[in-house]
Amino acid sequence: MLQLLDEFGSPAAVDVTHGRYFGFVVGGTDPAATGAGALAAAWDQNVGTPVMSPVGTRLDAIAAGWVCELLGLAPDATATFCSGATVANLTCVLAARDALLARAGWDTLQQGFNGAPALRVVTTAEVHVSALKALHMAGIGTDAITLVPTDSAGRLRAEEFPEVDNRTIVLLQAGNVNTGHSDPFAELIPRARGAGAWVHIDGAFGLWAAASSRRRHLLAGVELADSWATDAHKWLNAPYDSGIAICAREEDLRRSFAADAAYLMGDAGRVIMHLGVQMSQRARGVETWAILAARGRAGIAEIIDGTCDLAGQFAGLLEAEGAQILAPVVLNQALVHFDDDTTTDAVIAAVQRDGTCWAGGTTWQGRRAMRLSVSDVATTPEDIAESARAIVRCWNTTRKL
Repeated sequence: MLQLLDEFGSPAAVDVTHGRYFGFVVGGTDPAATGAGALAAAWDQNVGTPVMSPVGTRLDAIAAGWVCELLGLAPDATATFCSGATVANLTCVLAARDALLARAGWDTLQQGFNGAPALRVVTTAEVHVSALKALHMAGIGTDAITLVPTDSAGRLRAEEFPEVDNRTIVLLQAGNVNTGHSDPFAELIPRARGAGAWVHIDGAFGLWAAASSRRRHLLAGVELADSWATDAHKWLNAPYDSGIAICAREEDLRRSFAADAAYLMGDAGRVIMHLGVQMSQRARGVETWAILAARGRAGIAEIIDGTCDLAGQFAGLLEAEGAQILAPVVLNQALVHFDDDTTTDAVIAAVQRDGTCWAGGTTWQGRRAMRLSVSDVATTPEDIAESARAIVRCWNTTRKL
């Protein structure tokens, strides 16, 4: 059966771990995480409560604490693992919704959401679709969402930020999915929280820049928020699937997600099923624990800085050949435009046929672009140089057609 699966399945799998996959924001897999994940799969642990898996819940708690420390968040912040940034955003939005309503005297556990005081959301015009999906699932429709214009790099324009109040969820972005740029947290978060709003940060990959002393300044003020969402399976290079929801106050998670049943034992201390959507769940924290234990703070910074440096190298090589870089490269994302929109799409298609590397396309402020995301620990300077040569070769071939 395994031979059959390998024979027919492996050729149809997308090879995202060889160092030259630059599509989407898909990290590779750290070797320590691969080994830990295989062992955890053999354990087949359910970490909903401590009594179900002493080892799984303990490693989860350690990994969650290390993540908060690495990201520079307050010691009492609470992180919980989930399936991805969409669910992490949903977890935090539900916590925000229920917390704001509780402050207004409305108990969603008892009264539900129908008839509750109206809430609004203020977010960036570059808000990611996963955050919009989370808002929809939380019962917040588009009529309640105010989109604030962004600048040429995709950062929310602080001068156009509206007045907010204690019925507002402010949703900001760490790491624009196209450019890597972040919203001006240090300017916006104190204003919003001073008015009583809840501030949530969607940082699916960009939040990890806080682990780098060289790039932490790009996220200045991010630690002042009420909640954060990120992924371990992107820039941290954990296997799929592993998202992380973080709230500054554990009680805000428990208000929304605590579920009591007489047969569930071990309710003292950290109980994972009380911190998120799922009850039964695999031991996702084991792989993140393994990466952080194996690499340490310095090793994680090397992942962040190394991939950012390679993205800058990539952009520089293409720009030297005449391509246009549509936004300054600050993290691991580069946007490249070739002559015109038609040519750009043709180059993307040619690169995907060529097979030296893989890159996808996007539309950025009305123009087509190749989006290069350098997220894999396996990527080397040689991979970047060879990929750049292949892209230029495809570009030149396209021009001759």
